[in-house]
Amino acid sequence: MGAPFFSAADYLAALQALLPRGRVWPRDADAVQTKALIGLAPTYERQNARSNQLLIDAFPASTIELLPEWEETLGLPDPCAGPSPTIAARRAQVVARITSLGGQSVPYFIAYALALGYVITITEFIPARVGIARAGDPLRGVDWAHAWQVNASLHTVVRARVGISQAGEPLAYWNNTVLECELREVMPAHTVLIFSYT
Repeated sequence: MGAPFFSAADYLAALQALLPRGRVWPRDADAVQTKALIGLAPTYERQNARSNQLLIDAFPASTIELLPEWEETLGLPDPCAGPSPTIAARRAQVVARITSLGGQSVPYFIAYALALGYVITITEFIPARVGIARAGDPLRGVDWAHAWQVNASLHTVVRARVGISQAGEPLAYWNNTVLECELREVMPAHTVLIFSYT
């Protein structure tokens, strides 16, 4: 059940019900007082619609008008990613930042990327060790213990969707700028992040 919506006719009836009774308070359609109330009722209808929209805009996943305020609160658009081309992408970035609890695990980074709209896998590296490494394995030094690689599609295509996309937005766009920027923001400071696109 959504928020109640009242029409101008509903407000006219409510305003007339508040008037005192008597001959000087007519409720006829052509009475001057009724015409004055008819002039006021659309204002209340608009205020009702706007307050219902405020309930929708109060949540980052559905916001439209308050999206700039949500972005400003979270430091978006991030200069390294630039402005996102669509409302849906901007919302996804806001939701990902506001719901992120932080973490350093592979599942955390995969879930964070998915919240942004990217499907990734992560490769972890280990230094070469005698007794563990086999012939033909890469000879990695100890610095590789702090390296990890994000594997993603070369062109992650984001398509417009009915009910989510807005007029004037591109029907599709592709880039991984937001993915790289956001993961660099949340990666552990002592690590080296590598991106591999296929």
